[in-house]
Amino acid sequence: MRRHLLTTTAAMLLAFTGSAFAGMDEAKQFLDKEVGDMSSLDRAAQEAEMQWFVDAAKPFAGMEIKVVSETITTHEYESKVLAPAFTAITGIKITHDLIGEGDVVEKLQTQMQSGENVYDAYINDSDLIGTHWRYQQARSLTDFMANEGKDVTNPNLDIDDFIGKSFTTAPDGKLYQLPDQQFANLYWFRYDWFNDEKNKADFKAKYGYELGVPVNWSAYEDIAEFFTGREIDGKKVYGHMDYGKKDPSLGWRFTDAWLSMAGNGDKGIPNGKPVDEWGIKVDENSRPVGSCVARGGDTNGPASVYAIQKYLDWMKAYAPAAAQGMTFSESGPVPSQGEVAQQMFTYTAFTADFVKEGLPVVNEDGTPKWRFAPSPHGVYWKDGMKLGYQDAGSWTLLKSTPDDRAKAAWLYAQFVTSKTVDVKKSHVGLTFIRQSTLDHQSFTERAPKLGGLIEFYRSPARLQWSPTGTNVPDYPKLAQLWWQAIGDASSGAKTAQEAMDSLCAEQEKVLQRLERAGVQGDIGPKLAEEHDLEYWNAEAVKAGNLAPQLKVENEKEKPTTVNYDELVKSWQTN
Repeated sequence: MRRHLLTTTAAMLLAFTGSAFAGMDEAKQFLDKEVGDMSSLDRAAQEAEMQWFVDAAKPFAGMEIKVVSETITTHEYESKVLAPAFTAITGIKITHDLIGEGDVVEKLQTQMQSGENVYDAYINDSDLIGTHWRYQQARSLTDFMANEGKDVTNPNLDIDDFIGKSFTTAPDGKLYQLPDQQFANLYWFRYDWFNDEKNKADFKAKYGYELGVPVNWSAYEDIAEFFTGREIDGKKVYGHMDYGKKDPSLGWRFTDAWLSMAGNGDKGIPNGKPVDEWGIKVDENSRPVGSCVARGGDTNGPASVYAIQKYLDWMKAYAPAAAQGMTFSESGPVPSQGEVAQQMFTYTAFTADFVKEGLPVVNEDGTPKWRFAPSPHGVYWKDGMKLGYQDAGSWTLLKSTPDDRAKAAWLYAQFVTSKTVDVKKSHVGLTFIRQSTLDHQSFTERAPKLGGLIEFYRSPARLQWSPTGTNVPDYPKLAQLWWQAIGDASSGAKTAQEAMDSLCAEQEKVLQRLERAGVQGDIGPKLAEEHDLEYWNAEAVKAGNLAPQLKVENEKEKPTTVNYDELVKSWQTN
């Protein structure tokens, strides 16, 4: 269906761009053929918003603007459908390039380092918010919208409608990026297998409690053990799925908040403070002071080591043998093949691929045999902590981009995130950024076929899922250290403790270089003195914080599960 949508829409828009620029005539055609009632705005409000774009774009008509994003379904839709529409409506010729995620960051770094205008705007992860704030090479959108960009800022933009605005707001209270797409990492499980009466009875007999959505890692482990080797529909199945190849994608597995699920860092939404889920600690001025326990950080603390050890143990005991040699992209489709009972950590960006007709995990009526649920937490986790990761690809304008080009690009950024188009865009990519879109009736109607995705995003639980926060002062430099360290643990070259000791030491080398260079001024790193774990834990407790926590004597806590249907009902009554 999506391929048909893109084909017909692209053909329609080729007709647009082949004709003379006609403003509202083109806008009305676009609304008729592409948007319809798939919008949080009625037709009159849609036309009013399009008229604003037509008028605001007049000074920039004829300009050729280049923007870039990673290649995912949402951005393909923007590049192939919305960019040509915007060009036809405004007369600003948009080239929206699609490249790899790492390549986006590389282009961004090149422009930041050289000052040359490589692209007029970037959609890059909000994980770079700490980088953008400290280096001060990205425009503060708060300042831009109030000053030089005021005449090109949509009065109907409605920043408060963006569910991820806290992710792109720096400690100075200013917005540095505008969310364009978001997706979370959630727990995934075979709803049909969990509700099978024999499975339920056998599980209860063996473990003494009900088979259900695991609330903690102890229950997840029991469920993984129970299903691994069990025969269902004539196949031996597995209780867990993951990936372990020493590859850059292995880093995402851990920087994308695996440690927070275990209980690393401090309490705080959207991120722990003063110690975040990477284990990096900041002082009262948001200056990073350390990563290792010796400086009050938590990257190599007991919670982090426990997180890595569980990852290693579960992969070996409960996942298919091939998982050890897989990358992120290779492992992603495996649960949809029908031999996996649960997965702790599944990107909801895979949802569209998990509901395809004919898959072993999809019923004949098109409803899924699986569900998404909140991730279980580890023994070190406490109420008030974040519980998972949410990717938030967000628009970024660099100061090195000339004002007129930044303004024209900002118009396009607002167009593809506008209330007029966001509901339709969200149906294509299932990457939600606006509350008004989540509340749209069309998603209530589609929810039964999306396995709990809509219910989760409409629930209070979603607040515990967030991207990397502002404690990380240079995301590109620090993120690349993770896959190398974790890869050593995954391959058996180092123990979990050795790997995390190495990682925190390497992170502190970067922090120290930044401190010495002084490139981030008085908000850059300033490393603390070294002391032992007991000292820093006592300091944390004295200040009412948690991290770094002392080692828990028994890391196998009492297992707890919850009935999925009751969980969803509780969300709806909150």
